[in-house]
Amino acid sequence: MTIFWAGLPPVDVVTEIYDYVIVGAGIAGVSLAAGLAGQARVLIIEAEDRPAYHSTGRSAAFWTESYGGPLIQPLTTASGPFLQSAGFLSPRGGLTLARDSELAEIEAFAARFAALGVRVESLDRAGLESWLPGLRDEWQHGAYEPDCTDIDVAGLHQHWLKQARQGGAELLTRARLARAARRGLGWELHLADGRTFSAGVLINAAGAWADQVAAIAGVAPIGIQPMRRTMAQLRMGVPVPPTLPLVLGMDELYYFKPESGRLWLSPHDETPSPPCDAAAEEIDVAIAIDRFEQVLDWPIERVERSWAGLRSFAPDRLPVYGFDPAEPGFFWFAGQGGFGIQTAPAAADLALGLLRGDARRQVDPAPYSPKRFVL
Repeated sequence: MTIFWAGLPPVDVVTEIYDYVIVGAGIAGVSLAAGLAGQARVLIIEAEDRPAYHSTGRSAAFWTESYGGPLIQPLTTASGPFLQSAGFLSPRGGLTLARDSELAEIEAFAARFAALGVRVESLDRAGLESWLPGLRDEWQHGAYEPDCTDIDVAGLHQHWLKQARQGGAELLTRARLARAARRGLGWELHLADGRTFSAGVLINAAGAWADQVAAIAGVAPIGIQPMRRTMAQLRMGVPVPPTLPLVLGMDELYYFKPESGRLWLSPHDETPSPPCDAAAEEIDVAIAIDRFEQVLDWPIERVERSWAGLRSFAPDRLPVYGFDPAEPGFFWFAGQGGFGIQTAPAAADLALGLLRGDARRQVDPAPYSPKRFVL
């Protein structure tokens, strides 16, 4: 029996055979591993020292059905029952603000999602003030989503990672894929440290690195673009109400929410970036603060910390789930944008159905198929 210690090179080069090798140990990779383990031999390879180092570990951690748009809503809504029943959600509420000049937009927003079954309540100025004392005069209209919740991202990730391990899935950290070549009906995979593996199916759950993994495997990249998103934790000069909802702008220029007595604030930025260990830039934090001060008159004492993560989008801003049309042994599970956590249970259910050839699934996979990029 050959034994590998996670993150360390083996004494000699051997080949272990797996049914599935998953590239990436964020929420996407571990959710699939949890579903496949116990029925197949599964290996997760993660380039970093620990799983969930990048986007999963830097999420603003909320679930709201309108976030991502109408074509993301089915995945979000279908994910809700599992997240709620498993104890990963806690009440928050979501409030979208608009000016008089944006009245038509916020009315259309509320009507569009209400038609999809999302609970949305229209608020006037008095209704907004009941949630946001100190609201600047220009904000006159709002759409409130009472079902918006916070997500325990770390708990969810650990739940699936534990389930995957209990099912026999293996995880290797500091395991960067260097080469992948087709061998018969499977893959021969080489890590940067010289280890080699064989796999029946190669699953690309590499987040910002998804196109790079495709290129390594000789698969045409889709054009998945990582975008930097900035967050800052602020110590306020007034108490932050623990019942404050997630607050977003109809103009998509900010969002903020309470977190352990502090305020988490983002300028809702999407700055194109190469795949990297993203870090917040001072200018983006300053922009976020300026936008916040145009919404509320709450004094800010200081920025306690700031960070950034990469949200990765396909050209049409929808996720990519399914076997590559030109390479049937290569499975895309990427392009989840900023909604990968809130849609994770339904996305995993959809992908597992495709991997197993099971037609029973909660959400129609057609809008997310990689076939849509074939000319």
